[in-house]
Amino acid sequence: MLISDKQQEANRQNAQHSCGPKTPEGKEAVRLNALTYGLRARSTLIDGEDPEEYKRLWGALVAEWQPQTCTERLYLEQMSTAQWLLARIAGGESRIYEAKIPIEEQFPLLREVASQRARLERSCTSAMRELKQLRKERQSRLQPQPTQTKPTAESAPPSGHRSTEPHGPLPDYKMSEGTEAHPAFCSALSPDTR
Repeated sequence: MLISDKQQEANRQNAQHSCGPKTPEGKEAVRLNALTYGLRARSTLIDGEDPEEYKRLWGALVAEWQPQTCTERLYLEQMSTAQWLLARIAGGESRIYEAKIPIEEQFPLLREVASQRARLERSCTSAMRELKQLRKERQSRLQPQPTQTKPTAESAPPSGHRSTEPHGPLPDYKMSEGTEAHPAFCSALSPDTR
């Protein structure tokens, strides 16, 4: 679509008025305008939040997980950010309940809070799962692999003897520790009532 010369000149003149703030004070005032609440927000912290508290959260996670690679650190960052934003959402949810607004206005706000909470919890869980897998793969690469030897006539079972051991290699997966105490494993089975 072609525009007239007059319209093009008007566009050029209007563009001169929208170049953003030029002073340090103006830039500081608008620095959070593009803040998004996703995991890749430019600034995880907003006004009123304590940077030292976030550093403590990050430090505790680093001490616990001890990331060794850039990828592991990125997953740890995802976990840290998700946990930080979950705490922020919890505070926002309590402020919704404390606000003196009609109940019909509260429900949409609470639905949005629940939706964001679910997304952040999934993000944290996903990052934790990926981080565990990366660590497991790294540890398996560091462990020396045992050499396989062929059975000799002396160690072979007598003919006609059926072994109760499974044939083939054992699987290389292992249930995570502590699953027996997880509610999904210790709750009584109930029939599906759908």
